[in-house]
Amino acid sequence: MAKGYWIAHVTVTAPEAYAAYQALAKEAFQAHGARFVARGGHNQALEGRATPQRTVVIEFPSYQQALDCYHSDAYRKARAARQDAAEVDIVIVEGVS
Repeated sequence: MAKGYWIAHVTVTAPEAYAAYQALAKEAFQAHGARFVARGGHNQALEGRATPQRTVVIEFPSYQQALDCYHSDAYRKARAARQDAAEVDIVIVEGVS
């Protein structure tokens, strides 16, 4: 079974509110077997849009678990806390088996 990945480009606009999102999101990630592969650090856009403040890659045991995490009640609460705290683009992708 192929793993699933969240790839997110994040620009934090309200750090304190974003910290509340991170605390809430932790529960959803743990419940769905998430493992952070990349979280922030150096990044450089070589083509396309400007470089986001952070690029985050999260690995899940399966594509379905990645989707289930995003649609979980725990992550819905986290997203609500993040609403005015960051500009976020998230793509969920199936890994190569």
